[in-house]
Amino acid sequence: MNDYLTYWLNGIAVHQIRENTHTRYAACLRLHLIPGLGAKKLARLTARDVRTFLDHLRTTCQCCTQERDIDRRSCCAIEQCCDKRLSPLTVTYVHSILEHAVREDDLPRNVKTPAARPRRFQPFTASETWQFLQAASGDRLHALYELALRTGLRKGELLGLHWQDLDLDTGTASIHRSLQRTRTQGLTTLHTKTRASERRIALPTECVHSLKTHRERQQEERRGAGTARSGSGLVFTTPTGGPLDPANLTRRFGRLLHQAGLRRIRFHDLRHSTATLLLEQGVDLVVIKELLGHAHIGVTAGVYAHVRLRLKRQAIDSLGNALSTDNDDPDNPPITADVR
Repeated sequence: MNDYLTYWLNGIAVHQIRENTHTRYAACLRLHLIPGLGAKKLARLTARDVRTFLDHLRTTCQCCTQERDIDRRSCCAIEQCCDKRLSPLTVTYVHSILEHAVREDDLPRNVKTPAARPRRFQPFTASETWQFLQAASGDRLHALYELALRTGLRKGELLGLHWQDLDLDTGTASIHRSLQRTRTQGLTTLHTKTRASERRIALPTECVHSLKTHRERQQEERRGAGTARSGSGLVFTTPTGGPLDPANLTRRFGRLLHQAGLRRIRFHDLRHSTATLLLEQGVDLVVIKELLGHAHIGVTAGVYAHVRLRLKRQAIDSLGNALSTDNDDPDNPPITADVR
């Protein structure tokens, strides 16, 4: 199994996935898959082996498993386990590698990898969204936060936007690149996550106004910086005109949440907030899929299945209230259809 996993990563995956994803996969192999399944013979691997392995990853303390704290004499070394478990995202990456192995037909056909558990996220409510936008109104990157919440763009898509991608007269934006930090190239512009992520979206009026204000501020900064100003053409930049580092944006976002007195969420949860609020307003799932740039509607339906279930439950409860005997009104009988 060890030989196959190494071959798959460096011989197959390296040509199919982004550098950052390859780096994450390599870490998953080194820390989890090879220690957990590497000694298994490929032909003898069973579905039970895979299921047991993934369940073990989800439920065990990684400090204990990898003996991280032995030298420091802490955690399990002193019988005070910190119960530091893997994030659902990391388990999903491990699961993805095993799924690729099945597709390559190098695993026995009777081995079916169990379905990955859906990732948990904590989107803003409508009131929290309004509170956040109010807090961000005086921030230099107010237009970025408003664009993130009103359109659901990914962090890299926001940071990779150029002014030439925007048509503020017609209120549209073309999304076809993403700014990422990679291990070998540093900050670099890449294609969007998938082909479906290349899309043209309509900009809300509020975003058009905030972008125009942002452009005026950026031009003032450019005049103030003189020739030292970088001419990157990016919409969202540092005060000197350089690209914004995604990690710096994450830290800035965290500080803004703290200042606003809001609970801490991931920047990516702004995207989930957009989709959730749209669903709650009754927007069709196909429209949300196109806005978010998902490759298949099944992705959209799967990610937001719990929201859709909650909305269905509310609809059923509303019907139950309408049919309740407590609401009987002899002066207002139910409407009946004229059957012909």
